[in-house]
Amino acid sequence: MKIFDMIKTFKADEDGAVTVDWVVLTAAVVGLGIAVLTSVSGGTTSLADKISSSLSAMSVMSH
Repeated sequence: MKIFDMIKTFKADEDGAVTVDWVVLTAAVVGLGIAVLTSVSGGTTSLADKISSSLSAMSVMSH
């Protein structure tokens, strides 16, 4: 019985709606971050490969 009272209180409380809004907003921000990471990762990988090949082609002179 106590759990049903808690559910009724939660449904009637306005704070529950605010909590849902924050969860949706947080999920949207995380989704956007993953989308940006996915789109940027290919460019950074190719740039890192170019830098690596350029550095390996250089010679170091010692005195």
